[in-house]
Amino acid sequence: MRSIDLTAASWRKSSYSNQDGGACLEVSDDFATVVPVRDSKVPHGPVLVFPAGGWSCFVSAIRGGQLGA
Repeated sequence: MRSIDLTAASWRKSSYSNQDGGACLEVSDDFATVVPVRDSKVPHGPVLVFPAGGWSCFVSAIRGGQLGA
């Protein structure tokens, strides 16, 4: 598996994140083929990296209410 350099990645907090410091998810849009995701409370912790197409399908399913509550 290939390593991705995330040192210069810019992160944005998901609009679904809790602004009170609870469930805070950050994503980086800096990569064409993958979407890195991390916990904003642990910015130097692990990062999950998803294929861009899979992430897009996941976000569409959430927006469409297909994954339930």
